[in-house]
Amino acid sequence: MTGPAQEPVDDEPTGASPTEPRVTGPGPGPQSGAEHAVEVAAAGPAAGVAPPPGAELEPGAEQGPLGPAGTRGTPTTVVEPVTPTGGAGGAPVAAQAPLTRVHLVRHGEVFNPEKVLYGRLPGYGLSETGHRQAKVTAEFLAGLDVAAVVASPLDRAQQTAAPIAAAHGLPVEVDPRLIESRNAFEGKPFEAGPAVLRYPHLWRLLANPFRPSWGEPYTEIAERMLAAAAEWRDAHPGRHVVLVSHQLPVWTARRALEGLHLWHRPDRRQCGLASVTTAVYRGRELVGIEYAEPNGPTANVPGSVGA
Repeated sequence: MTGPAQEPVDDEPTGASPTEPRVTGPGPGPQSGAEHAVEVAAAGPAAGVAPPPGAELEPGAEQGPLGPAGTRGTPTTVVEPVTPTGGAGGAPVAAQAPLTRVHLVRHGEVFNPEKVLYGRLPGYGLSETGHRQAKVTAEFLAGLDVAAVVASPLDRAQQTAAPIAAAHGLPVEVDPRLIESRNAFEGKPFEAGPAVLRYPHLWRLLANPFRPSWGEPYTEIAERMLAAAAEWRDAHPGRHVVLVSHQLPVWTARRALEGLHLWHRPDRRQCGLASVTTAVYRGRELVGIEYAEPNGPTANVPGSVGA
């Protein structure tokens, strides 16, 4: 098991602070760890050159992982928080509970011949390649004690979840908190970031890349994703739960769990098509994060659009 992943030097804060708000959840209890993660990530300073909003959702820009990618059968543990001690005899609190794994799966490749940023638009399902990727990921998860398969309501997530659920004889449940992030450029062609310059009336939306001003705030994405993960984790202690979502929500949730600032460079995302990001818990304590690309690192194809 490796140690904590190191944030790339050129992605570190160097100066000005963003106007990103601090967010807390409903109060103490099962969500307390998630709330703290969102607060820590939202409060960090930010600087450097931020990417244009078009690139924000382009899987083609995901080729610089923070750490080594997992292989087909060997997920790489990239963070291992210290477990607090307490309880009888001073034993670690988390060690008193069984391991629970919440697998955040990104959907497979989408059929998108128009190359638009589809966001939450209906009708964008998987391509033939995407269906193959979903089956490979289903095989990767087939031997686990999966208690529930849950997906975003969007077609591409539902279709990715279907073979995973079938392998375990489970239905695909729907959780709207796993949906794609909102984006003001939805429906616009975005083969490359500079394409935003085609829409002068939308330039005002570029004012704050740290929130970001063109879409759903990172803090809101993290809050809903971590709330969903915590609820499904608590419903199935000691087992595996699969949550099928989208690139930006999955990556934002991971950064929040790692205590990193939520704004980021899209070319540093480690969230390939049909990849598996796993939060490992003992009870409600996060003890590790694992990442695997069952379809291999080539699943991120330059030029693809959307998440």
